[in-house]
Amino acid sequence: MFEPSYYRRCQCKGPLTDKQSNAVLNADGSPKIGDIGLTCPRLGKGHGTWYFYFKIEPCAGAKNGKVRRGGFTTRDQAKTKAKELYDALNAGTDVLSDETCRTFFLRWIKAKKSLARTTRHGYEEHINNYLLPHLGHTKRRELKVRHLDLMYDAIEKENAERVLHRLRVDQLQKDRDDAHQAWARTAGYAKREERRTTRKAFLDANAALREGKKGLRKVTSAATMHRINDTLSSALSWGIKREQAFARNWAQLVELPPVTRPKPLVWTPERVEHWKRTGNKPGPVMVWTPELTGQFLDFVNDDWLYELWHSFIFLGPRRGEMAALPWTEVSTDALWLRISQQIVEVAYEQYGERPKAESVRTLSLSLESGNSLVSFRTKQEQKRQEWGVAYIESGRVWTHENGETLHPDWISRRFTRLVELSGLPPVRLHDLRHLAATLSLLAGNDIKVVQEKLGHSSRQITSDTYTSVLPEMMRAEAESVMTVVPRDTPFDIRTPLELPDTIWRDGLAVLFAHGTRQSSEVWAVGAQTRPDSDLLGMVTLAGQGQDYAANAAVRWIRDHCAANDLELVRVENFNHLYPEDQRSDFSLTRFTVSRAEEPGPDGWSLPTGLPSTKKNRSRRSSDRRRRAA
Repeated sequence: MFEPSYYRRCQCKGPLTDKQSNAVLNADGSPKIGDIGLTCPRLGKGHGTWYFYFKIEPCAGAKNGKVRRGGFTTRDQAKTKAKELYDALNAGTDVLSDETCRTFFLRWIKAKKSLARTTRHGYEEHINNYLLPHLGHTKRRELKVRHLDLMYDAIEKENAERVLHRLRVDQLQKDRDDAHQAWARTAGYAKREERRTTRKAFLDANAALREGKKGLRKVTSAATMHRINDTLSSALSWGIKREQAFARNWAQLVELPPVTRPKPLVWTPERVEHWKRTGNKPGPVMVWTPELTGQFLDFVNDDWLYELWHSFIFLGPRRGEMAALPWTEVSTDALWLRISQQIVEVAYEQYGERPKAESVRTLSLSLESGNSLVSFRTKQEQKRQEWGVAYIESGRVWTHENGETLHPDWISRRFTRLVELSGLPPVRLHDLRHLAATLSLLAGNDIKVVQEKLGHSSRQITSDTYTSVLPEMMRAEAESVMTVVPRDTPFDIRTPLELPDTIWRDGLAVLFAHGTRQSSEVWAVGAQTRPDSDLLGMVTLAGQGQDYAANAAVRWIRDHCAANDLELVRVENFNHLYPEDQRSDFSLTRFTVSRAEEPGPDGWSLPTGLPSTKKNRSRRSSDRRRRAA
């Protein structure tokens, strides 16, 4: 039965008395001073706070089987808290536990047996670097959202201090570099006295820099705060499900700074020029254009791992998946490879793990990709013979020249170095996954195909994160939209359009309208089926650019179709295919036209009987004979 008792007490000190109200004395006979909170004569309105207790079943954590709380301003507050604790007790929560958050977090991470190695490492970093220092001393049963807010406030305060520390280190770095340059300028026997002074200044500046770097730590970004909160939320959810250890998942009520996922940007000529001039990347995630990709492949053509970089660009795997790929999971005859293993790196130590279920996949290889794997296997066999018994047999596809396996971090560093040597705008190794997805979309593949290729659990992740819009795709989209709306562009018909029967195939005809600038403001547009075929018709117009010519061609062909009972099925603008220096002088548009050749319903009447089935039976029997043969 829930029958709590309420009482007042304060923190006053005074002479102590025993149960018979006799004074308690010290050894020297003086009155013993102590806490008189329950017997303070001043207890009453405005003095002291409310406490309550109620009895429960005796257990290991309960003294005399009582739940006791205090420090409430009013009796109603004490009643509310008593009812809250009683309900939590009935729900299975250990309201008497004195376990600290430190003990709870360590107990939680130890109990999580099925975590992936990298996930466990991340959780442990968050626990050791953030949760234990800020929340470890708090009792688990007292943890509330205000404690989490205080933790994140402290992290942001530390960030401000780290930024100032970083600025001081940058200044010390600059002073050290300036001192070194001053020392270098005093080279020569004639300046030996000045050289001693500048050398001492350089050594002092270098020592100051080493001292200033002590304790330098990275700023905790907003994205890291969100990951810390995810770790905390996982721990609290586990405590609620297992032990009803918390009334709510307080991590879900925390408000953190927003995080914007970096959007991949394409290295357009304008961005490349800006990078060459300033050395600044437009964004953290950058993607090469097809032209830049080809330049990189040409540059690394003689590199030992050329075939590996080729696979990264066209297949889009993760570096750990490539590092773990064995030859047993590759078929150069059937043109496929299977991703079923990966190498994860924790504190530079390598561990083999099975990828997530959605990441286990089979990739189809193009003929070029298959040939590149055959080429690398040949090179590997040559090195095996050259090294002899010193060759390391690993069974892996991608290895060093002596057969030693590749470390995932080494692959990233090697790729970064090759990009630097090539002089191309910088991209990260992981950015090649964005590149592979973008190239696949540019080739016209569906987003679902790209999702399966990259090994994602949903197409939303693929479309939001791993695809970029290349200039070619944007240009084609812009041109296709322009051709949908007919414009009133005036033109003169020089040769009427005629579509001979020879250009029709199954009721469809395809023709091109090729525009050429004749003078500063005069264009001629001719219709042909091929670049070397005769003109089917020609118009002239006055206009300022290729868009005028394309609009006139659309109106010309549309009017011809309307006048001759034809249907304009499709219009495609190819102006973007011309080089920049030719776009002001040429225009090209393709048209697909349809004409009705299907038999109509005229002359038909209701059937008076069924057609003969003899012919049908003979056809079916002949079909069976052909299938049997």
